Amino acid sequence: MRLLLIGDIMGRPGRRAVREVLPGLIKERGVDFVTANAENLAGGVGTTRETAEEMFSAGVDVLTSGNHIWDNKEVFDYIRQEPRLLRPVNYPAVQPGGGSLVAPARNGAKVAVVSASGRVFMGPAHCPFETLPPLVAELRKETPLVVVDFHGEATSEKRALGWHLAGTVTAVVGTHTHVPTADEEILEGGTAYVTDLGMAGAYDSVIGIRKEDSLARFRTGLPAAYHTAKGDVRFCALLVEADESSGKALSVERMCLRLEEPLT
Repeated sequence: MRLLLIGDIMGRPGRRAVREVLPGLIKERGVDFVTANAENLAGGVGTTRETAEEMFSAGVDVLTSGNHIWDNKEVFDYIRQEPRLLRPVNYPAVQPGGGSLVAPARNGAKVAVVSASGRVFMGPAHCPFETLPPLVAELRKETPLVVVDFHGEATSEKRALGWHLAGTVTAVVGTHTHVPTADEEILEGGTAYVTDLGMAGAYDSVIGIRKEDSLARFRTGLPAAYHTAKGDVRFCALLVEADESSGKALSVERMCLRLEEPLT
């Protein structure tokens, strides 16, 4: 069983990277199931019906999200209709949409996906360390294959949650910082882990934003509009091979593929 877990898809460059890279990877590497983080799909901020469905058409099976999920107002209606788009499960229950889903893989197996948010340097959310274990126990009644996208700022919080869930889920992967970390491993008990998957987007940038826009904010302390960068487009993800019967991860492979043609 091969799971491809994609990080934050940043605007048009990130969507292009997914469209151009993902179909080939699915075929060449025998990928059975794909997740990706959607909170930056539309212009780098938020998600729309159009951008989400573009990613589903490219081969993504489930989209997770994070603190920018509500930045485009049209997503409120769409997320009620589309269960494959998740908001963090530890956000208030009154919010529309769901935070977890059991979905079919290409090989016929079932995969449970959980979208969760950290709390350190992030917005209000219920404690993920309390919320996730009972949810995971329920999901494991349907399938041993459970993937958790933990959207958080602090490395320590992400790593702590990885150890907290070690042995009970197939993978805990971090998103949000847009910078791929070189600490992929299989934790005790067979849980794949990486602190941050990185992004699909323009790396000649400040985490996907034009350098001049980001520098203006840091240098002046004044509000400045952010625009998605275009240069050095890459596709970053983690490929996890897992045992279908136990849900345990068998191998992990970090990838960061550069697109050959520049974005204009």
